[in-house]
Amino acid sequence: MNFAGKQAIVTGAGSGIGAALCRALVSAGVAVVCTDIDADAAERTAAALGANARSARLDVTDAAAVQAAVDEVVDRAGRLDLMFNNAGIVWGGDTELLALDQWNAIIDVNIRGVVHGVTAAYPVMVRRGHGHIINTASMAGLTAAGQITSYVTTKHAVVGLSLALRSEAVSRGVGVLVVCPSAVETPILDEGAIGGIVGRNYFLQGQGVRTAYDPDRLARDTFARHREEQGNPGETATGTCPVAVGPVVADSDAAHVNRLHRTAAGQPTRGPYTDSLSKPGFRGGNLATVCQWPQWIPSLR
Repeated sequence: MNFAGKQAIVTGAGSGIGAALCRALVSAGVAVVCTDIDADAAERTAAALGANARSARLDVTDAAAVQAAVDEVVDRAGRLDLMFNNAGIVWGGDTELLALDQWNAIIDVNIRGVVHGVTAAYPVMVRRGHGHIINTASMAGLTAAGQITSYVTTKHAVVGLSLALRSEAVSRGVGVLVVCPSAVETPILDEGAIGGIVGRNYFLQGQGVRTAYDPDRLARDTFARHREEQGNPGETATGTCPVAVGPVVADSDAAHVNRLHRTAAGQPTRGPYTDSLSKPGFRGGNLATVCQWPQWIPSLR
């Protein structure tokens, strides 16, 4: 499929997965608006990509600003083909240490930020009968883990939103994909620590991996999965499916995610991922799909 001339917006494009998505899109010929709450970071991403990328400061918690970003692309280019709702934050630590302001902040960015992207972009795509929304969730959107309670809450919401929207959007010509990676080498691994928890150790040790996944590889995998979606619109859980999971563990063995996490006090607790990943039909690996979980993936026809 030829992606030259297609128009995309990526939120959280100043670093990590968002910046990597921008690189993958531009390399495929897509014109990208790289947005981030950090205008300088967004500009650095765009400046490295040439004429097919531009930058804009965008606070995804501001619904009017997100709508304006979408309107700018549509007014200028006449279309919006791809909306990547990628911006996110994390808090890690014992739940009783989380202040209400921190709960509100993560809900505003991780849930409302995605909702704002959907409400701005989806009607445009429905009117055209074409488009694709890609939401960045997390393995935490498919499993439950203590000490990242607020993050798990928000990422489950993103997965639920994406599955529900896809079941509705497929008949309107609009695709929806939710990407659920485990530990990826991004600044988020070292941010949001509360009470002494070391986020990088928490994610890597808990998932049984020594190094985090390369964000550029994840972006390429995500874009390849999007290409598959474009070639197989409306597929059900018997074929392709809307939840992409990758990477899970290095050797695709769910037993390896049963690792010990260390709490803020330095005491070990059970790794959080084993129960969910041991469900029948789970397939690990790089951007694997969870199509064999009938309780998760409804028929989309």
